[in-house]
Amino acid sequence: MIQYTISDSEFTLFRDFIYKQAGISLSAGKKTLVTSRLSKRLRHYSLESFQQYFDLIMSPAHPDEIQTTIDLLTTNETYFFRETKHFDFLEQSFLPKWKPGKTLRIWSAASSTGEEAYSIAMVLQDKLGTRPWEIFGSDINYQVLTTARRGHYSLARIDGIPNNYLKSYCLKGIGEQKGTLLVTKELRDKITFEPVNLTKPLRDVGLFDIIFLRNVLIYFDTETKKKIIKQLADKLAPKGYLIVGHSESLKDIHDGLETVIPTVYQWRQK
Repeated sequence: MIQYTISDSEFTLFRDFIYKQAGISLSAGKKTLVTSRLSKRLRHYSLESFQQYFDLIMSPAHPDEIQTTIDLLTTNETYFFRETKHFDFLEQSFLPKWKPGKTLRIWSAASSTGEEAYSIAMVLQDKLGTRPWEIFGSDINYQVLTTARRGHYSLARIDGIPNNYLKSYCLKGIGEQKGTLLVTKELRDKITFEPVNLTKPLRDVGLFDIIFLRNVLIYFDTETKKKIIKQLADKLAPKGYLIVGHSESLKDIHDGLETVIPTVYQWRQK
């Protein structure tokens, strides 16, 4: 098997490519990541260099390969009920004040394989009863969205789900599906997963009462962060909330978002 090596000039091509396509800034330390993730495509096409692969994805003869490259170069680490304090905020601070009368809308804006969206859904289904709600899940990576729509996961990935939610909202696989879990259709039907590139102009997706944008801003430079947050703030309902990851901050990123608790911000300008 060929062991590929990427040159500095080839790495620059892909670093500029992913920045232009997705706003993601790759440091020089990511050369190994780019090499390992793209080598399989070089083998698939029997190519000899990363330059040849770059020329291929830029060719009109392979229109789908750009998205394939984006999928391979984006990071999608997630798990159920990640950073539990945000779910505590949802359950203990936000939902008790939610007034009946309209549909609660929440956006999981970097939903990856769907665990975040389904974690939110379990809380809403449990706490809201018959009051209406819906979740919009999005990601730039088409492959992970396919997994998200299925709602079908290995049992090795479910450690964060509370036992009562496991019993109420998850089906344990048997036979050929042994070792897996399927989120109930009741929850899957209330979540829509669609591809969205947060660095590009957003289509009309309506307004949201809460937007989860966790553990994704760390991949962008300051100007890209400002662009993304401005667009998302425009999609918040009056006094809506934007939630980012525990390693992230919106300090000096957007004046209209005020800190409620660390990593939870409220839109005050509408």
